[in-house]
Amino acid sequence: MKQVTAAGQSVEDAVSSALAQLNTTRDRVEIEVVDQGKKGFFGWIGARKAVVHASLLPDPVEEARQFLKNISEKMNVPSEITVKREGKVVTFHLSGEKIALLIGKRGQTLNSLQYLTQLVANRHSKQYITIVVDAEGYRQRRNDTLIQLAERMADKVHKSGKEVSLEPMPSYERKIIHTALLKNPKIKTTSSGTEPFRHLIISPKNKA
Repeated sequence: MKQVTAAGQSVEDAVSSALAQLNTTRDRVEIEVVDQGKKGFFGWIGARKAVVHASLLPDPVEEARQFLKNISEKMNVPSEITVKREGKVVTFHLSGEKIALLIGKRGQTLNSLQYLTQLVANRHSKQYITIVVDAEGYRQRRNDTLIQLAERMADKVHKSGKEVSLEPMPSYERKIIHTALLKNPKIKTTSSGTEPFRHLIISPKNKA
């Protein structure tokens, strides 16, 4: 962690000096006031400058990127990682050889990496960050697959009049299916069970 000590005519001036030295913004540093300073008589007799100690906090996105890089290398799947920031949502795109190993069956490995990366990022962030980890466009393909599944199962439920339970899925995957069927007037979706076995149930709307 990079640290500097800075002085100024006031605490605010000292903080500004510290930020300039660290080339960063106020939200990225932790400030400790060492001396509040003193104006003195006639503006200078007995005057004492304010002193602060500033520590540069880790960048949560960079910490998360480094975590992904390290864990992919330990899995013997070195990857190229690009970062896309949209507000409080940060997406890491992974590419490289043997990338399928980082995706796993139905994205289970990728989901685990995303969960762990989210923990790492938010451990270093003052504001909650939503992390998405994608590999070779898998998320979009999975999204399309889930929408097709939702439509197919909804049609089955409507024709049979019987509810259908889907396999356990992460909350954001359940949300994709729920959103896809939200405007279907013939069926409804509900969640059941506890994590990590929570799943969606698709049932007829007129079912008692």
